[in-house]
Amino acid sequence: MCTVCGCGESTVKGHSHDHHHHDHLHFGHGPAGVEVAGMSQDRLIEIETDILTKNDGYAQANRAALSGLGAFAINLVSSPGSGKTTLLCKTIEALGDQPLAVIEGDQQTENDADRIRATGAAAIQVNTGKGCHLDGHMVGHAMAHLALPQGAMVFIENVGNLVCPAAFDLGEDCKVAILSVTEGEDKPLKYPDMFTASRLAILNKTDLAPHCDVAMDLYEANLRRVNPDIEILRLSARTGEGMQAWIEWLRRNLALKSEVKAAE
Repeated sequence: MCTVCGCGESTVKGHSHDHHHHDHLHFGHGPAGVEVAGMSQDRLIEIETDILTKNDGYAQANRAALSGLGAFAINLVSSPGSGKTTLLCKTIEALGDQPLAVIEGDQQTENDADRIRATGAAAIQVNTGKGCHLDGHMVGHAMAHLALPQGAMVFIENVGNLVCPAAFDLGEDCKVAILSVTEGEDKPLKYPDMFTASRLAILNKTDLAPHCDVAMDLYEANLRRVNPDIEILRLSARTGEGMQAWIEWLRRNLALKSEVKAAE
């Protein structure tokens, strides 16, 4: 047996035998969870702590402002192409006269904000340039431009990315992760931080599941492997299947937020 990996082959000097499942380089085992060439783990932790501490200050200010309004803020996170803008447009239509506003995050263009405005909702586009996520400072500026009403729902559509947005608090009440069923059932296992940080996962585009050989139960099982407490909804923004459960979830959580404000 190989004394390096225990694979059953004779030990070879330099561990040169090849198995596909051993062709694996992992740069996330250190305390910082990441490696940067020429930089120590301690220094990486120091830099990350400094960045996140500054961000948390802005996030707390955002949270206080939202709390004062009794507003419920949802940070929508996903990979590109999950259908979150389409879902958001359908959600706005279904909510009817509910006061709401949208903060749109993308590296470039105002395309998604234009789609939201076409529904009649107030929206502000935040372009991050080379940035791969929104942060508390950006969202605070956006909120200042929106003149949010009392009891509003605030949808923050983050930049399409399942990595960086997981670490950044924006002052939201919760993160909602949106997964297209076409993305693969192992997506929660590949990007566990995002799904650990999310209160709700939406399995979107369920109308495509029969055409993609998708195991929906495996999707849910993998989500609960990384976050046993995560809530899960299945829906199709295109056909409307499951939309009512999503709308009820939003209304219920806004009501809970309003009750907390009333009790203060």
